[in-house]
Amino acid sequence: MTTLAATTVWSMIRAERAALVDDLGALTAEQWATPSLCDGLTVREVLAHLTAGASLDTVRWLAGVVRCRFDFDRQVAMRLAEQLGSGPADTLDRFRRVVPSTTKPPLPAVAMLGETVVHGEDIRRPLGIRRRYPVETVTAVAEYYRGTDLVVVAKGRIGGLRLAADDGPFTTGDGPLVTGPTLALVMAMTGRAACCDELDGDGVGMLRRRAGMR
Repeated sequence: MTTLAATTVWSMIRAERAALVDDLGALTAEQWATPSLCDGLTVREVLAHLTAGASLDTVRWLAGVVRCRFDFDRQVAMRLAEQLGSGPADTLDRFRRVVPSTTKPPLPAVAMLGETVVHGEDIRRPLGIRRRYPVETVTAVAEYYRGTDLVVVAKGRIGGLRLAADDGPFTTGDGPLVTGPTLALVMAMTGRAACCDELDGDGVGMLRRRAGMR
């Protein structure tokens, strides 16, 4: 696994945020209210969640954890509400302003890249929007998630399976094979079971079952 320089990761994050702004600039009110791939959240609410993550440093994150009595889901909901704004245009404008931000909670920068890519897909896919990601970007995200259960269970979902991208260099694990686009592997690793439709191999059924578990 190659460790990318922080400057490279932040450049990737900025590029993905900017691409998401471009993709969402002409949405209708109905589209903003579309359910995302995140259970219970609309595409607008997921975008506000991304803004919150890019606005929350370690001190504010810790303060929020204490304020919410260590209920992390409550903290996420509180910060999302702070960034939702007065309407969809305000929500998008708030996200646009954090495109160059390097502010983050106590997480590695590559975790922020993962959040941007995965939640970007949570937004795009229900809207029928497709993005062609740089292979270097989705490979970096896949390499990160294969080794961690921090924030989202990913490593635990792929134990005993061999994952191999058919559009890039990413491979990991041993066991029944799961192969397909790197992005689909990432989405399945992070619990998006529907993305298993884009994958092949003897291990797909197992990964699909695990992806559907929270």
